[in-house]
This record gives sequence, structure tokens and C-alpha cells, in this order.
Amino acid sequence: MPGEFEPHSGCLMIWPRRPGSWKKDPGQAREAFTKVAKAIAKSEPVYMLAWPEDCPGAGEMLGTDQEHNIHVIPIKTNDSWARDVGPTFVVPNGQKAPAGNTGSKNRADFSGLRGIDWKFNAWGGSVDGLYADWELDDQAAEKFCQEMGIPCYNAHPFVLEGGSIHTDGEGTVIVTEACLLSKGRNPELTREEISEKLCGWLGAEKVIWLPHGIYNDETNEHVDNVCAFTGPGEVVLAWTDDKNDPQYEMSRADLEVLRNETDAMGRPVRVVKLPVPSRPIRITEEDLEGFVFEKGEDVREAGERLAASYVNFYIANGAVIVPQFGDVNDAAAVKILGECFPGRGIIPIPAREILLGGGNIHCITQQIPYAERRSG
Repeated sequence: MPGEFEPHSGCLMIWPRRPGSWKKDPGQAREAFTKVAKAIAKSEPVYMLAWPEDCPGAGEMLGTDQEHNIHVIPIKTNDSWARDVGPTFVVPNGQKAPAGNTGSKNRADFSGLRGIDWKFNAWGGSVDGLYADWELDDQAAEKFCQEMGIPCYNAHPFVLEGGSIHTDGEGTVIVTEACLLSKGRNPELTREEISEKLCGWLGAEKVIWLPHGIYNDETNEHVDNVCAFTGPGEVVLAWTDDKNDPQYEMSRADLEVLRNETDAMGRPVRVVKLPVPSRPIRITEEDLEGFVFEKGEDVREAGERLAASYVNFYIANGAVIVPQFGDVNDAAAVKILGECFPGRGIIPIPAREILLGGGNIHCITQQIPYAERRSG
């Protein structure tokens, strides 16, 4: 599995429509998704899955032509978390992508790519899943691969979401214990057995287990919200110096692990601290207007703390798309990530509307890495 900072053939997204995540009128959410899609499409193609009846409206908002580099594909899903329900892509062992921008104004050539279709159960199934019906989500990875002509490996019944893993592309994977050892994922497997499966599917050699993710993250603390590779041997880690914030001890426990670990190549891991918002981002009574929750679906409440984090960025070929929350630390996050990615522009995107749906920029996007055409 390549690192996200390696060249992409494109990006996968899913058009919002679920009333329990995006309100009965998802107009504001769709505007937010459109901003993200257009920012990414400046340097790589975007493939937007949408219900067939939503495709015309999505195309009108997104500008789905060669100039805008966005393609709408009629595939139904239950919700809009592309990184979690879409395929995890892998490339031939030892293959390195060429330098430079691989974005194309047309559909990319996916030769050499393989997709992995994990079992998806809405982040916990009958134990603590976030909604009761996830059948369409669980089919999305295979259907997208079929549409694009990408061979797909069936990893069922192993439960995994794309946001629960990060890799450096050189054999190292990072995960959180809070998520992968949760009772709603693969309770019949030990930590060692889970590591073995991840290494086998992803072509990795080592799994680094962080204790925690972001406080109150309803995904059981996905790693993509707390720690991410910015290059081989380098990560950013969500951080706060506020001892009264529950995140304080959680991030310090993660740092302790990272300081005492080496990656698969034997290198110490360089850690850059990326601040969380200076104050908790919470749901208001006004925010709740318009939500319609189905039976068995997680219900939002006024005052609930949202899992806001700047680590939930997306690395496009030519830019890094960074969530913004109207907080004083917004600018600091942009500056730090600009230093981490000197060869890319930084595009700040208001993300509160996405966060209200239960996720962030990282969770609504999924990289499609570049793979050269090769025989054999």
C-alpha cells in the first residue's frame, strides 16, 4: 500500500444524502463537498459516487467535465465516508511511482492497481455501529472496482475501515488499539493476528499500535484523525498542552509509543506536533435542526463534543486540503503543514459542516494511487 503522499491516479468521494448525517436538506453539506472536490481536482481526477437520481444535480454543482476533472458515477451507498467504505488500493511489490503530477483531465489508466474490499459494518456492527443498515456501504468497494475495471481482492470477513490504517509506503502501518481491538471489529482475533492480516493484505512488515485516537471520535478513534505520515519516517500527531483537555493524556500516550518505536526500515519516527482546535467544537441546538435519524442510528445531541482535528487533511498531488473550524489554531495548522509539505500548496477549507456529519475531509476522501502499466 503506497503512502498518501505518493502520486495519485485520482481521489474517490461520495455525494452526501443521508438525513441522519447531512440533514433532510443536504444543500450545505453538498456545498462543502463541492469545495473539497474542486480543490482536489486541480491536481488529480475526482470520482464522485452518487445515487442515480442525485447524479444530475451533483454534476451541475461539481462541473463534471474535462475542464473540472470530476466524474460522477451512479453507485448507491448508505452514507458518504469514501475512505472507510471504498477500496484500499495496493500496487505491485517494490514498484515506485514516477515523480511529478500524474493528474489527468480524463479518466485515469488504473493498470497495475488492485483494490482490497474489507468487510464494513458501520464502525462496530451490532456492538456499537452507527447505523443499522450498512449493506450498500459494504458493497461500494467491489462495485467501484468493477466500474473502473480494477481487480478486487475480497478480504471478508475481516472488518476494517480505510480510516483506521495509515502507511508510509515502505512497510510500516500505524493503527490505534482503541479501534482495531474494539469488540465491534474482529473480537475473535488477537492483536498479533490482526497485525499479521494487515501485513499480508497491505504488503507491510511492521504495525505500530498507538493507544488512542481523538477524544470522542465515534469511529472508536481512527488513526487518520490523530496521526498521519507526511513522508517515510515522519508523522504529524494531534496535540494539546491543555491539561484539562481529555486529549492531553491521550496524545502523550501516543507520543510515548512513537518515541520508542522504529519503522520497518529501522528509522526512528520523527514526530511533528499539530495542535487540535484551541477549544472544543460542539453541536448546538441550531445545528440539530433538519437532522432525521433512522431507527438504530446514532443520534446527535446538543453540547456533544465533535472530534475536530487538523490531522484529518487530504494530500492531493499538488496540494494539501486542510480542514478549518473557525478557531485561532486554524492558521497554525496551515503553517505547520506547509512546512511538512514544502512542494505542495496548502488549501484551507471550512469543514464544520462536514464535521457535523460525523467526519472530516480525510474521511470523505480516499486516494487512488498511481501504478504504472506492467506485464505479468
